[in-house]
Amino acid sequence: MPWIILVLAGLFEVGWAIGLKYTDGFTKTWPTIGTVAAMAISLGLLGIAMKSLPVGTAYAIWVGVGAVGTVILGIVLFNEPVNALRLISVGLIVAGLIGLKLASP
Repeated sequence: MPWIILVLAGLFEVGWAIGLKYTDGFTKTWPTIGTVAAMAISLGLLGIAMKSLPVGTAYAIWVGVGAVGTVILGIVLFNEPVNALRLISVGLIVAGLIGLKLASP
């Protein structure tokens, strides 16, 4: 269960990272409220997951899920560049996440 909570925390991290783009420097009310809510949920879930997972592993997975998800949504939503080096780099992050999961209790 802590792993599921951790992945959910990472997905909410993606939500707030993407939400930041829509806040326009925190000048738009509803995107700002949604972004702050996603931040709070993400950190809350991370804290719950860290009760039973090693801090280094949990934090790295949280950041990695957030980074991969944000890159993918940046490509889809904002037409950010797609090239081989970017995709290989994202793949390396995913490989690292899998390695951390396999190496953790």
